[in-house]
Amino acid sequence: MLQRTAVLITALSGLALAAHNPLLPRPVKVRYGEGSVRVSELSIRFAKPASAEDRFVQKLLSGRLKFAASGAKQLTLNRTGEGAALPGVDEKAGPESREAYSIKVAPPGVEVRAKSSAGLFYAAQTILQLAEGSGAAAALPVVEIEDYPSLAYRGFMMDMSHGGLPTEDEVKRQLDFLARWKANQYYFYSEASIEFKGYPILNPTARFTQDEVRRIVAYGRERHIDIVPCVELYGHLHDLFRLEKYADLAPLRYGGEFDPRNPAVRPLIQDWVQQLVRMFPSPFFHIGMDETYELEKVASVAAGGTDPGRLYIDHFKQVARIVQAQGKRPMIWADILTRYPEVIPELKGGTIAVPWVYGPEKDYTRHVAPFAASKVPTFIATAVTNWEDITPKFTRTFDNVDQFLAAGRKYGVLGMLHTGWTDDAHVLYRPSFAAVAYGVIAPWQAAPIDRASYYSDYAKLMYPHDAAARVASALDALQKSDDLLFEGLGGRTRHQMWLDPLDPKRLKFFAAHREQLREGRIRAEEAQEHLLQAIAKGGDPATLDGLLLGARTLDYAGMKPLFALQIADYVERCRVEKDAASVRLFLRIETVDKDHSLLADLSDAAMELKEEFQRNWLNEYTRYRLGSALGRWDMEYQYWRKLQRNIELFAREYKQGDPVPALESFRP
Repeated sequence: MLQRTAVLITALSGLALAAHNPLLPRPVKVRYGEGSVRVSELSIRFAKPASAEDRFVQKLLSGRLKFAASGAKQLTLNRTGEGAALPGVDEKAGPESREAYSIKVAPPGVEVRAKSSAGLFYAAQTILQLAEGSGAAAALPVVEIEDYPSLAYRGFMMDMSHGGLPTEDEVKRQLDFLARWKANQYYFYSEASIEFKGYPILNPTARFTQDEVRRIVAYGRERHIDIVPCVELYGHLHDLFRLEKYADLAPLRYGGEFDPRNPAVRPLIQDWVQQLVRMFPSPFFHIGMDETYELEKVASVAAGGTDPGRLYIDHFKQVARIVQAQGKRPMIWADILTRYPEVIPELKGGTIAVPWVYGPEKDYTRHVAPFAASKVPTFIATAVTNWEDITPKFTRTFDNVDQFLAAGRKYGVLGMLHTGWTDDAHVLYRPSFAAVAYGVIAPWQAAPIDRASYYSDYAKLMYPHDAAARVASALDALQKSDDLLFEGLGGRTRHQMWLDPLDPKRLKFFAAHREQLREGRIRAEEAQEHLLQAIAKGGDPATLDGLLLGARTLDYAGMKPLFALQIADYVERCRVEKDAASVRLFLRIETVDKDHSLLADLSDAAMELKEEFQRNWLNEYTRYRLGSALGRWDMEYQYWRKLQRNIELFAREYKQGDPVPALESFRP
């Protein structure tokens, strides 16, 4: 009987959920009642003297909803304990978590209960999602909610070193965005993107000042997000070693990894750690140490024949001792540890292993089981798949999150960190926000995210009612366009887009995939239509402009091979016919005319995209690396202009009956 009742409640709750706003992450328990309470009839009060963090919750709610200054009905914020504002080293998930909260909306008023200001903050985010209507008409449905995280640590890592350098304001925008979905960590990934005193020539134009870092840390704290230093203290340090002053610290001159046997390495690392600790009060310290590609090749030289695994673990222990001496808990990427599993039991002192796999794979067990067997505390790391892609590969990202998280839960991982890499210098990050949100929502809720409704739910919570459906449709169209063009271009769309479309082998490939290319363009154009309408209906241009650029770039990526095939067809027809009228029509008019032709279209598109790309870049990043990124568009333009000139020169001089050379002879 009890089981039947539970099933009935679940079914009724599902029907009730459908009648109200989506809630992301989905709370553990949601029970809707009849009716609603107007926000304009509520005033906010505290059940006990408020801390600064409590008052920030009040500010958050008042900034988004129009509450009454006073009144008989109240929204009461009741902090029942003294839980910390930020996650500590022994954070717990579940109903007893300091982040747990409850909300009760009833006709007499609203009560929010939580042990900590963090719990109140997360409750406030849920209240903002609950609110139906806008302005004076906004109301909260009668409802009871109980909620708590299924994983204690839910972070996002932002790459500050491989692509553009985000501005301080952009990092703050990301923190605001992450706070909506109840993230509690932000990993500040830096190879040499933070100012170190005493190193004035180390990336002077491509780094955050220490004051900027401290402001970001404070901004995150207000939103209950711990800013964790995520640095590299073994490899990935070419920015340091490319300087002649430090080139000898690497086993390969101008290489990328420290030589662990060099006595000058330890004091440098010690200095950097001490400076970072003064900037980042987080109890965690991610020391990196992944992808040491030089390790095996140079181990015998650098370490007199030492086994690479031994060289690695010895260097790790030295770095870990430096970090632990500062009172911090080390974290380490686990790819090299997995490669040398015999050293895993040597991880001591609470070091957290972070296996990263961006798959998807059918089974992630092998990436977490070895650490569980040795009782090594573990986080898993997933990724937004967007490097070398014009728009994020949403399906692959979602698969990676769902499948790795399922394996992680099975083996008792403590947390999950969703990573954002910018390895391709053209990656803009705002277009990836829907994929970022997915990776911080998933570890809060115990059940998998409903993939079928995710775009719709996400868009409803991010955009005005009239724009939300358009955004959801645009995301779906972008996903389909990218999938089709991945097949039609033969691989990752950003990488493939830059390649020469007139290469004979590629032309043959394109001819066999013409329909995928055409359909990919149609989906990209469909996405553009949806996004333009969403912006017109009040959708936030700050996040939609980047998606619109992505849709237009996908369209261009499909346009290039299709136009190349058309040009190849025209050239071949002229070769067969050897007719002056055909050359004039197919080559001079259709292919190279300066105003309206295939090559004029491609030249114009490249320059328009360059301008749009630059505008979006400067919305997110400083000018660092912008010139290099724009240079790729300049090369596109020059390619088309040279091809246009080569064909035009031939066509102007053509005489009836003359042979027409193969397309290959016209290639720049």
